[in-house]
Amino acid sequence: MATIDDVRRIALALPGVTEAVNGHTGLPGWRVTQGQFAGLRGPTGADLRQLAELGRQWPDGEVLSVRVADQGEKEALLAAEPEALFSIPHFDGYPALLVRLDVVDAERLAELVTDAWLVRVPAPVAKDWLAAHGLA
Repeated sequence: MATIDDVRRIALALPGVTEAVNGHTGLPGWRVTQGQFAGLRGPTGADLRQLAELGRQWPDGEVLSVRVADQGEKEALLAAEPEALFSIPHFDGYPALLVRLDVVDAERLAELVTDAWLVRVPAPVAKDWLAAHGLA
């Protein structure tokens, strides 16, 4: 089980990351100059209605949204980890998914957050970071 403190520790250890509170929701998000790559997300009324129409409901516990590279990656991740990852109609066609913090472990969370960061930073920054960590 991961926590918001795990998200914060992982995200803020990455170069160029800042934490900001969303003015509409009051929930924290993590961003780079190019935009947000992860953020806590609660359900809106529309989310709850749309999920109910699909016979689904918003899970208990904290939920983190993360960016992914593209729709193909999103679909593959959702198929591979349905207990920890999910999506909602609001995210249809958008390269992001939702992570149940009460289900995902801290190691997997670190991979998801780091991958989301890599999607948003400039290519040279990503390339340098990957090389520095023996991943290029």
